[in-house]
Amino acid sequence: MGTQDLVLKTLAESEAPLKPGEIAQIAGIDQKEVEKAIKALKNEGKITSPKRCYYSIV
Repeated sequence: MGTQDLVLKTLAESEAPLKPGEIAQIAGIDQKEVEKAIKALKNEGKITSPKRCYYSIV
């Protein structure tokens, strides 16, 4: 499972929007990798940012 898949899975299982650090901690991956995945997923329209620095699945 790739980093983007782990980020999507973590966000899908969360009831509230998460910060990149929280996603990294829950998924057990490096925060820099999470930030790269978030940027790509946001560009693809798969995730959204309901408020600054928080992300949730569309």
